[in-house]
Amino acid sequence: MIDVLITYDVATTDPEGRRRLRQVANICCGYGQRVQLSTFECRISPSQLEIMRARLLDVIDVQSDSIRIYRLRTPRDRYVEVLGSDRFQDFSDPLVL
Repeated sequence: MIDVLITYDVATTDPEGRRRLRQVANICCGYGQRVQLSTFECRISPSQLEIMRARLLDVIDVQSDSIRIYRLRTPRDRYVEVLGSDRFQDFSDPLVL
């Protein structure tokens, strides 16, 4: 598994752009967790990353939208510094009910 950070900027000046924005967010939700409005952290396999990348490319307008995929170093808590509210939850930790 690899940890990646997905950020995106989708042009929303028309209804089609707003639709693309929702689609990009929904795709990212299927692979990770939202940590900021247009930022997701994902723990996925290399093959899942390729599938997600292809799905995102099918949705965006490459002339006006932008998606960035960063591979994160692990352990996360050593390399990611959060100032303010941290929405991250480590889903690999034990679940306590």
